[in-house]
Amino acid sequence: MQISPSSVLPESARRLAAWCGVVLVIAGVGAVAIWLVVTFKTAVTPVLLATLGTALLGPLYRRLVGLRLNRSLAAGLTCVAVVAVVGGAGYIVVSALVDNGDQIMTSLRQAARDMARHFGAAGTSLDDLAKNGKELLGKFGATAASGVLTGISVVGELIATAVLALLLMFFFLRDSERAADALRTFAPHTTGETVEAMARRAFGAVEGFMRGTTVIALIDAICITVGLLILRVPGAIGLGALVFVGAYIPYLGAFISGTVAVLVALADRGWVIGLWALGVVLAVQVLEGHVLQPVIQSRTVQMHPAVVILAITAGASVAGILGMLLAVPLTAAAFGVFSELRDRYGHYDEAPGSVPPHS
Repeated sequence: MQISPSSVLPESARRLAAWCGVVLVIAGVGAVAIWLVVTFKTAVTPVLLATLGTALLGPLYRRLVGLRLNRSLAAGLTCVAVVAVVGGAGYIVVSALVDNGDQIMTSLRQAARDMARHFGAAGTSLDDLAKNGKELLGKFGATAASGVLTGISVVGELIATAVLALLLMFFFLRDSERAADALRTFAPHTTGETVEAMARRAFGAVEGFMRGTTVIALIDAICITVGLLILRVPGAIGLGALVFVGAYIPYLGAFISGTVAVLVALADRGWVIGLWALGVVLAVQVLEGHVLQPVIQSRTVQMHPAVVILAITAGASVAGILGMLLAVPLTAAAFGVFSELRDRYGHYDEAPGSVPPHS
């Protein structure tokens, strides 16, 4: 006598079992994907960086193509623009941080001493942290400058990664129109349209995130730098550069860079200027959260702050600082894929005989 599963388990239990199976499959695939990424990070990192660069500079490339330039020439000019802009911005940021680094660290130590006088052991630990941070930065700089083998290998790896990412970005830009055809070719015949739509939605989410984050980072850095210059806070340019870089790590980067700016103002200019600096940082954060984010990133995938923080934490555990930078755009891409699947298959009548759209 054969017993039907429906006579043993109720409908709710069978649905729960089915969803558990789906979750286990997704978790297994995700674990294997993360293992592959970590194992082949030397090859994966340039691909991800090139994808982010393509998403950020795609509009410039399309405008050049619209001016009837050859695709290869347009992609080459875009890559040259990347080198010029990133190199110039990197030089400004690094030089500002180097020129003002000692001053900022001295101010942080002074702030730690002030806190030690008011809060006791907690402040002492902050003083030790600032001192150790300065020593660590000094050792890192000495290692890079002295040409130690490990330092050379790290610098060489960074240069190789950057060059490879630039070459990949050239090909991604030039052959972007062929990507959709390639996806339809490799995908099974009946799923080609769905795979293409998911890829377009994911790339659109990354593109929106990169452009929006860059604009917001620039506005935040300019506003905070102007405020610190008005308050005559030492190292204002370097602190503004730190704010710009930190903006690419949502929430956490803004919190860290803003805290450093307030502590520097507090140490060098006193409690009154420190409170004014805190007001400037909070005003910029309010402007970002209530005006810039809704307006600039209104067309991107909206993610809850808790999801963003968890993604950053997971990225840091997998790949350190690079993982923190890549976690949010990759999560945005995943949300784009899920949004496309939900739009296609999540809203249809489940009555017998009904079929999902786009089938």
